[in-house]
Amino acid sequence: MAKTLTVELVAVEEKVWTGQATMLIARTTEGELGVMPGHAPLLGQLADPGTVRIKTESGEEIAYQVNGGFLSVTGTGATVLAETCEPAQTTAS
Repeated sequence: MAKTLTVELVAVEEKVWTGQATMLIARTTEGELGVMPGHAPLLGQLADPGTVRIKTESGEEIAYQVNGGFLSVTGTGATVLAETCEPAQTTAS
């Protein structure tokens, strides 16, 4: 079984998504950042507007459009704290 990290995506008024993921990809003010299990702890500011993509255990990719907020990565997972968040359209590869 592949290693996973716990991901929480939280907007100001609600928890949008939580679960296990193999990768989290977020656009920050410093550029696009990929987070996988075992990533070093960090705190980053999300690009405004930006996109957060979550690759789930099943291989599905979920994308959200976010405005403002932060990305926090710890030894156990990642939390995205966004001012606003809504599902984004994804394109097939």
